Amino acid sequence: QVQLVESGGGLVQAGGSLRLSCAASGSILSLVPMGWYRQAPGKQREWVAGITSGGSAKYVDSLKGRFTISRDNAKKMVYLQMNNLKPEDTAVYYCNTDQFVGRRYTWGQGTQVTVSS
Repeated sequence: QVQLVESGGGLVQAGGSLRLSCAASGSILSLVPMGWYRQAPGKQREWVAGITSGGSAKYVDSLKGRFTISRDNAKKMVYLQMNNLKPEDTAVYYCNTDQFVGRRYTWGQGTQVTVSS
């Protein structure tokens, strides 16, 4: 069973940066593409970025240039560097398998990101 634990969120002013981390434990497959998702208050969870085992990354168009996803397969870690944060980035951020992977692990508790204007 795979457990996902997200961390690194917090309160930041607009224009600031945060680095989110996702630690995976259990029988996670190192070749599985992983992704970050977010859920803002009153909205559905949305895909933010994804990365293959080889490091090829994709992003939702609106976030290109501000967010960078990376991973360390040996450590079973996935990261999301977020720069020039905006109030509309406020959400709970989660990691899981990438959007087109046909299986999701159990969602973790997420990490809250709050961007003040």
